[in-house]
Amino acid sequence: MTAEKSTPQATTEASDLLVIGAGPTGLACAIDAQRAGFSAVLVDKGCLCNSLFHYPAHMTFFTTPELLEIGDMPFSSPNQKPTRSEALEYYRKVAEHYRLDVRQYQKVDRVAGADGNFAVHTTDRFGRSVTHLARKIVLATGYYDLPNYLGIAGEDLPKVAHYYHEPHPYFGLDVLVIGGKNSAAIAALDLWRHGARVTLVHRGPGMHRHVKYWILPDINNRIKNGEVSAYFNSSVKSIAEDEVTLATPEGPLTLPNQFVFALTGYHPDFSFIEALGVKLDESNARCPLCDPASLESNVPGIYLAGVIVAGERTNEIFIENGRFHGKLIAEDLKRKLG
Repeated sequence: MTAEKSTPQATTEASDLLVIGAGPTGLACAIDAQRAGFSAVLVDKGCLCNSLFHYPAHMTFFTTPELLEIGDMPFSSPNQKPTRSEALEYYRKVAEHYRLDVRQYQKVDRVAGADGNFAVHTTDRFGRSVTHLARKIVLATGYYDLPNYLGIAGEDLPKVAHYYHEPHPYFGLDVLVIGGKNSAAIAALDLWRHGARVTLVHRGPGMHRHVKYWILPDINNRIKNGEVSAYFNSSVKSIAEDEVTLATPEGPLTLPNQFVFALTGYHPDFSFIEALGVKLDESNARCPLCDPASLESNVPGIYLAGVIVAGERTNEIFIENGRFHGKLIAEDLKRKLG
């Protein structure tokens, strides 16, 4: 007879602030809390700056280095627009400099308790449970982890991805890119330049006006020259092992295909937000209710930071403005925690 194996559990020492999400905004929140004299712990289901890590390997930011800075630490780069690799190195150095307590690879399962006495229950990669005690909580979970699914036949095939990383594995193959914004344009260009046969499909009449100003003419010229095939005012009807079927203005069209990148955007984890008791404004892009002066939600002791403040309008808050949310929260902590 074999004894039943129990799952080890641990409870961490209570902190003043627990930040859920260790991206740039979450790091800034922890830094500002520490500067105000409070203890702070960060938890993330992935690595430090997990979303940035999963960006395309050779991605270049739209913004300048100084607009990505947090904690008053200079971001030195020889480039006018920094790369993903440079940004990851910068945020690692910031975390080291401030000796931030980052608990990586811990997924938050649920939050119990109330203002002043929260218990955040997490699970690590090996199924072990950890309970983090905290007086206040910040949600800085971003939105990049949840893609907008198409809901079509074949979307669950292993050849379909909702994230693009690098081009090499697709050399000499027929690749479909779905979408009309920055991520789709960047992926289509990168794949084409590295030897893939690229087709782009977008439901709009052309590439979106928000595509970065130095990328838009590039992708439009590739399409004009026939180097990247494009179908606008079109959608994908189904995906099969060796082909895809599109709905175009001229009627159904079936194309040979080996891989699909469905780069149709992402959204915050509204289910998790609502599970905490935070209400969403259904008439205003599902924005979570919060005090704009302190960013405290309708649930006392739970604050919001970063892109989730904007709900479905994920193009309104970026690192450039989300990095200041920590200062608002820290000021409120000083008023309420003393």
